[in-house]
Amino acid sequence: MTPATSLFSPVETDLQILADNLKELVGNRHPILKAAAEHLFSAGGKRIRPAIVLLISRATMKDKDITLRHRRLAEITEMIHTASLVHDDVVDESDIRRGVSTVHSLFSNRIAILAGDFLFAQSSWYLANLDNLEVVKLLSEVIMDLADGEIQQGLHRFNSSISLETYLNKTYYKTASLIANSSKAAGLLSGVSQETAEHLYAYGRNLGLAFQIVDDILDFTSSSDTLGKPVGSDLKSGNLTAPVLFAFEEQPYLEVLVEREFAQSEDLDRAIELIKNSQGIKRARELAAYHASVAVEHLQDIPPSESRQALINMADYVLSRLY
Repeated sequence: MTPATSLFSPVETDLQILADNLKELVGNRHPILKAAAEHLFSAGGKRIRPAIVLLISRATMKDKDITLRHRRLAEITEMIHTASLVHDDVVDESDIRRGVSTVHSLFSNRIAILAGDFLFAQSSWYLANLDNLEVVKLLSEVIMDLADGEIQQGLHRFNSSISLETYLNKTYYKTASLIANSSKAAGLLSGVSQETAEHLYAYGRNLGLAFQIVDDILDFTSSSDTLGKPVGSDLKSGNLTAPVLFAFEEQPYLEVLVEREFAQSEDLDRAIELIKNSQGIKRARELAAYHASVAVEHLQDIPPSESRQALINMADYVLSRLY
């Protein structure tokens, strides 16, 4: 599998600047929140979201260098993403993220919630200082979408009648909205046409959907060490994803196990076995591949460049995580 970092070679230096800046942006006013933020920003992760912002920035600036506003947008994108992870970990009661301890397990739920709120507030302040109303609206919508997605996920726990459309809407809110809207915002900061900006939005939307569908597949096909969390943890918490929804069509007993919320000791293992013995994972792979291919189609108007090629390769990378 091609490492994500090798895709980022056109923006490797930009990402190093971003990593240095993130810790500075948090400031020193709140020592515990700063410690929590430093733990988060040091925890690894592939920085895929800010890398996409930086690649689009370079691909749309042609022969010019990217601006400080492009860089700040990438930083804001990573701050919003990180804030959402902190809150997700509290809601999901996860002790491990990316193979390291989560903020709430190291500090407390109270500090984790405050740290997430603080990062959202900081990102909003820096966003306002970009002095671009359309970009402010796009990223503000992302913050609303993240909350909406989390609420939808909570409302549909163990709901075996959830539709694929509802699942994809929730997936958009929780994962794809940030990639879609920050992709569009990067183009707008470069001065692209409204038509091109919409293509960039569609690229990010479809790439984000493909990325999350792949993550949902890996919940069943990967190892605990690779995932950084127990296999089947999404299913155990009642989060019904594409492989499960497709498997329902073939395995009626799976619905029984879900409806009783895996109350018996062997229920979860039995459910995972039923999913693996169905076409659910295969059909979810096909759905991810469809969205990845649609994402690439929306890059046709972007002039050829090393950065544009990296954005195309990103779609292949997303799918390659399955193999």
